[in-house]
Amino acid sequence: MAGLINILTEELAPCVTIHGVLVDVYGEGLLIMGESGIGKSEAALELVKRGHRLVTDDVVEIRKINDHTLIGTSPDITRYFIELRGIGIIDVKTLFGVECVKQKQNIDLVIKLEDWKKENDYDRLGLEQEYTEILGNKVVCHSLPIRPGRNLAVICEAAAVNHRQKKMGYNAAQELYRRVQANLTKSSEEE
Repeated sequence: MAGLINILTEELAPCVTIHGVLVDVYGEGLLIMGESGIGKSEAALELVKRGHRLVTDDVVEIRKINDHTLIGTSPDITRYFIELRGIGIIDVKTLFGVECVKQKQNIDLVIKLEDWKKENDYDRLGLEQEYTEILGNKVVCHSLPIRPGRNLAVICEAAAVNHRQKKMGYNAAQELYRRVQANLTKSSEEE
């Protein structure tokens, strides 16, 4: 009975379809969003090559299970396919194996890729969390400026691990702030 309730809860949950890529990175559901052609699929492919698991490319079906849980899946027709401009469609499951794909994943973090603009003020410390809203649920969101030479896969991995650390109670930005404040207090006492 419990299994049936879980299935019905998921199937009857409010659902929205968005343009993006969903990847399981170290157990964290990473939803990569951005304009068409900005590099979402390439980042996903590199993450798969680094041992992470693809859930869906291009179209993400998101279901709101409760006030804290969003689950992303792929439409059946495009499941495990990635479109790479200039190459075409690749089948991740066939090319890299079943260990590189996943049918569904909770969405824990959103990465928004955007063209780098010199006039924009990008977060450099991470003391304050930014959020995006999906189906009424707030999800932590990072805006990443794209420039030639940036390794998006490594940045996505770092974002996923950092998010996981924060959930476990450690915030590197707050620790740095604490150390700076302690150093300033120590310096002022010495004078």
